Amino acid sequence: MPPADPPDAEIFGTVLYIEDNPTNVVLVEGLMARYPNVQLLHAPTGEAGVAEVRRARPDFVLLDMHLPDISGLEVVRRLNEDIALRGLRVTILTGDRLTMDIIKAMSLGAWEYWPKPLDARVLASGLQRALSGRQADPDHTIHTSPGVLWSEEGDSD
Repeated sequence: MPPADPPDAEIFGTVLYIEDNPTNVVLVEGLMARYPNVQLLHAPTGEAGVAEVRRARPDFVLLDMHLPDISGLEVVRRLNEDIALRGLRVTILTGDRLTMDIIKAMSLGAWEYWPKPLDARVLASGLQRALSGRQADPDHTIHTSPGVLWSEEGDSD
């Protein structure tokens, strides 16, 4: 597999990773270390993730679908207002193949679906898309609609 493109130092913002598996958290922390201007926050449960979105107002959320307390689908439901009103981008990051829950989450406003294990190139391009628009929009209001869906190979539709 070819190496990922070099990180874009111009990308900045805050990313919240809602994930209960410590190995996956360490993997994402390692990948995110390439982005010095991006702050990575972590929440180990869905309830903690929703609370952290309300407290920290991240620009971008990576969301596991299988959490120990509530499902990723329920997290998307609870974040629906943040998605709609302030353009919060929530990307589903899961080992599941495309399921009805993922499709439902997308219909509720989830922005993308990335299969695990996370590929550095998918992360790089996703961060570019999710965070580059934040620089010109200080109040974090996005005027575009979600809808990019990643295939299992990591290619966008």
